[in-house]
Amino acid sequence: MGECKLDHSHEDVLKKLAEQAPYLSELRVSQFKNQLNGGLSQERLNELFHLLKKYDLASPEERQEREKQMDHLFG
Repeated sequence: MGECKLDHSHEDVLKKLAEQAPYLSELRVSQFKNQLNGGLSQERLNELFHLLKKYDLASPEERQEREKQMDHLFG
């Protein structure tokens, strides 16, 4: 995932989660929602947004890498 100069809001992440939820396990959706219920730094919001961004279009290898990053963030 490339670096992005934009800061993404809580609402941006929620919208992106809603778009990508059909491609994620129920557990992952729950993990994202739990994270979003807490007070998050701008850096964390950006990380979550970019893990979700175009998840549906990612190759199996890219999805696997994102899943590893999610495990790290949610672990």
